[in-house]
Amino acid sequence: MNKPLTETSKNQQQARFIPRELSWLSFNARVLQEAQDASVPVIQRLRYLGIFSNNLDEFFRVRVAEVRRLIYLSTGSKQQRYKQLLSNIQRRVVELQWYFEDTYLAVLRDLRKRHIYIVDETQLDQGQAAFVRDYFRNRVLPELEPILLDQARAELNLTDESIYLAADLKSGEDYHYALIEVPTDRLDRFVQIPKLKGKSGRVYIVLENIIRFCLPEVFRGVITIDESAAYTIKFSRDAELEIDTGISESLIEKMSSSLRARQRAEPVRFVYDADIPDRLLSYLVKRFKLGKYDSLIGGGRYHNSKDLMAFPRVGPKYLELMPLPTLSVPRLEREGSLFALIREKDVLLYYPYHPFDYITNLLKTAALDPGVRSIRICLYRVAKNSRVCDALINAMQNGKQVLAVVELQARFDEQANINWAQRLADAGVDVRFGVPGIKVHSKLILIERWEDGKKRYYSHIGTGNFNEKTAQLYTDFSLLTYDQDIGQDIFQVFDFLQFNYKRPEFRHLMVSPHTSRSAVESLIDREIENARAGYRAAMTLKCNNLVDRELAEKLYEASGLGVEIKLIIRGMCSVIPGIAGMSDNIRGISIVDRYLEHSRVFVFYNRGKPEYLIGSADLMTRNLDARVEVLCPILDRDAQKLVQQILDLQWYDNVKARILDAEQSNILATRKGVKVRSQEAIHRYLETGELPRLPRSRMNRPAKRRRKK
Repeated sequence: MNKPLTETSKNQQQARFIPRELSWLSFNARVLQEAQDASVPVIQRLRYLGIFSNNLDEFFRVRVAEVRRLIYLSTGSKQQRYKQLLSNIQRRVVELQWYFEDTYLAVLRDLRKRHIYIVDETQLDQGQAAFVRDYFRNRVLPELEPILLDQARAELNLTDESIYLAADLKSGEDYHYALIEVPTDRLDRFVQIPKLKGKSGRVYIVLENIIRFCLPEVFRGVITIDESAAYTIKFSRDAELEIDTGISESLIEKMSSSLRARQRAEPVRFVYDADIPDRLLSYLVKRFKLGKYDSLIGGGRYHNSKDLMAFPRVGPKYLELMPLPTLSVPRLEREGSLFALIREKDVLLYYPYHPFDYITNLLKTAALDPGVRSIRICLYRVAKNSRVCDALINAMQNGKQVLAVVELQARFDEQANINWAQRLADAGVDVRFGVPGIKVHSKLILIERWEDGKKRYYSHIGTGNFNEKTAQLYTDFSLLTYDQDIGQDIFQVFDFLQFNYKRPEFRHLMVSPHTSRSAVESLIDREIENARAGYRAAMTLKCNNLVDRELAEKLYEASGLGVEIKLIIRGMCSVIPGIAGMSDNIRGISIVDRYLEHSRVFVFYNRGKPEYLIGSADLMTRNLDARVEVLCPILDRDAQKLVQQILDLQWYDNVKARILDAEQSNILATRKGVKVRSQEAIHRYLETGELPRLPRSRMNRPAKRRRKK
């Protein structure tokens, strides 16, 4: 049996866990691997570079910002530990940034083979140069508002995550420095220009290179310029919102105030072109008061590479990953009431393979159905043009009672949620903001319908948000059920969200912050007891992140007693699989492919009568103890079979699955036998019922006692 973790030494603790920040960087390295993979269509590789860059921006604004705060708030050995972590982060980020630059150059070379060119200002021929000058004068120059730094006021509020050109201007013997914000919010980052004479294909130049090409014109009549150059820089600021609970104003007003303050938050990263002159770099560091715990990262010529995600669609379709067609659920296409179909049998949807339209159609049906009295829903991140919210407003107009619990603190979607909360409230919807100090992250709908004079519940429990856009990109489960016990539990959740002083009791659901931790630990303990009794014991845990130390220790204990543990973790994983004497029976993989793996599914063998759970909670301390999350059992046998087949296909993926190990090597899982690319195999299975030849799943086999040695 493994010994519990003690406070003996930080080295011992580090040996048992991978710091979550470094584990997250390992996940982003997996994204970069997709951009490096020559078998991936070339435009899709470019988009993966954009995803990598966007991920890194958020990492600094959230994770690194938190580490910096911990350094300032800590003392002694704890502070030193955080300083070392920040140093390790910095070293790994610099390494990944250079891999990024090499990959970007390789992708440009492959684009050129397809006659797609991204050129800079030094590569223009005479006709292209004339086009660029004309475009600059008519489209770009009117949008520019340069700042001469030697004349500007002391405090400059630079826009977070925008890109700036630091202009280096020589006039006689004097140097002048200026900042120019590149107006990517108003103009396309990639501008198509005429092709080279006598050559085929498409040619693009990025917006900042247009400004570089015409840089002296920006300062015409202001400075006599003998020499000029411009270098890209970017700031990332702390994204944490500070909400003063003592101020007497509405939560929306507080959130709006905090969002404005975010634009003035402390910088946590300063990225610059590595070719920038030392004198200019030193001036900028001093001018913006960058401290020793701010990450100063030199890189290539281009930043804000997240814009690569929106690179224009060009060339033949095979240059990108074409979306797999969505698949209908035949039973839901039958004539008749949608409520009758759910009443007949549970429905389990799996996006983006199944269309999200089934959910919007359910809400639209509920809005019109004369038997429906009320609709309750939790909204965490919704689409900009949300048909879900439109259906709720329509239900209100049709005389239904509608309660929407809107989470305003969904990071980076705060303003969108404020806008929707106001619009819903204006339409008469009862808008609530949940529990003070606790995010509402659950994915619930509860429809109350009167049938034969009795109140009946139709329920939705999911792993993803009610967002039509992300439902096309993220893999998520949605369960639609007529189970009245589950419906009553969901009613209790909404009752708690309205009346926080109540302590509800649940029959089937596991609900954070009340019962999720104890329930999950109890299920692990049952597998441990089965192993002690000599029975086979096993579990499969699939989620975005597994970083809760208490649960990790419980998994180590289970492994030590012979419980077989499979981990399918997309992002951060602090557990270290496959370590002799600590995690011999734990194996882990991570899948990065065309869709973002987002579903949370937990399966416990239970002596051959497996229990299946889906829900909104990752295995993180915040999800188990400090959010409103819901985990729900899958009770329908066909739905259980579907979940198990999907998990089996993912576990035996030998094309896009990477091994999770102590070295964070991200080695591809190479299993013998037929090639299995799980996301494509799942689509084929849902469409035709066909499965590749896989080892038979042991999750549904009868439990037998092991022979004692």
